[in-house]
Amino acid sequence: MKTTITKAFAALSITAALASCSNKNDNAVPENPGNFVLAVTPAGSTGVADYLVTAGSLDTGKVSIVGNGVEQDGTYRYYVTANNKFFSMLYGQGNPGAVTAYNIESGKLNKLSNFVTETVQAFAPVNEDILLVKIPRSVNTSGSTSASWYRVNTNSLSIVGQGTVDALAPSNNGEIAHFSWIKQVGNKVYAPYFSINGGNFWTKYPDSAWVAVYSYPEMQLEKVIKDDRTSFIGRYFTDGLGVTENGDIYAFSSAVAMDSNTETADARDSKLTSTKPSAIIRIKAGTTEFDQSYYFNFETASDGYVITNWIYLGNNNFIAHIQSKEQKGPYTANVGKELAVVNIIDKTVKKIGGLPKKEDIHNLTLNNYTPTDGKTAYVGVNLTNGTSYIYKIDASTHAATRGLKVEGGVITAVKHLQ
Repeated sequence: MKTTITKAFAALSITAALASCSNKNDNAVPENPGNFVLAVTPAGSTGVADYLVTAGSLDTGKVSIVGNGVEQDGTYRYYVTANNKFFSMLYGQGNPGAVTAYNIESGKLNKLSNFVTETVQAFAPVNEDILLVKIPRSVNTSGSTSASWYRVNTNSLSIVGQGTVDALAPSNNGEIAHFSWIKQVGNKVYAPYFSINGGNFWTKYPDSAWVAVYSYPEMQLEKVIKDDRTSFIGRYFTDGLGVTENGDIYAFSSAVAMDSNTETADARDSKLTSTKPSAIIRIKAGTTEFDQSYYFNFETASDGYVITNWIYLGNNNFIAHIQSKEQKGPYTANVGKELAVVNIIDKTVKKIGGLPKKEDIHNLTLNNYTPTDGKTAYVGVNLTNGTSYIYKIDASTHAATRGLKVEGGVITAVKHLQ
């Protein structure tokens, strides 16, 4: 498979052609050229492709995918920006997935390349690359159990390196170290992971947090950082690490590890087994250990909530997606319909006001934008009545203000290019 992927990347077809939504409508909202990029899934449809639309502002106005937009190939798309390019990645559910790269020209998306790679479970910018990692879900009983990695250079839009890492080595307990995400820290790659013993993501080690540290670009395992005061860091496909301006690293846990539910006759039934609370812990700049003097019990500070996702604004402030302990589960990140400002120095959790009523919210987007000014974030809010808006979050006032209206679908991501 490595050879196939290498050839696929080597045969990149570079083009500046734009695909556009063919569903024309005389009453369509005009194009709104700009440097913000929104991913939108057409309303009232399932198993359909997202459309990408641009906007000049997230604070006012409206955009629509009706008669506008760049249609993506396939469903289950995920998005990342790197080197002032927008990458649209297809999660192929085990099959190879397409990756499309864009930039912005005169306020419109310009397609640079389209290629195919393995479906991966973690990806992030590292230096001028995007590092992608494909992680196994079962132990290979007849040989090595390896995770495959690929380096895609964001300048050449080609694969410039690939290899494997031992998927059992970090946990060193017979279970697979399944990366929840990856992040560049200095000149290293930090990979928080959850320990699993099979495709059902069960574990016999629910009450530990781990981060594997790799060299880059060699991807050699250098160290595993471990803490037993909470459960694993992040969530499946969720970045649980945040790096502040002084280089300190903060990590959140939702405390959602699970194992087989022996209390039922169904061998496939799972149950939550974490006994530790949802919490935030820290690795101080220049160290490779969790700081034992820092512990932020999120459940206590929030009066019974858990953190499920976050985005770092700067100045020690995060905007966090939160949900009640009663709602929590391994795959419920989009169940929570509340946001909070989390200050990791003051150890405070302050709910955001100004959002629609919870019963009127269908979901909140998990892939959002901040100008990293210390106080501002933009989050997509999709309502049960079928309308969608971008809300501007002000961390200093703990308030949300309704902004850009998005017509024709459900917002799934909010990004920005220069």
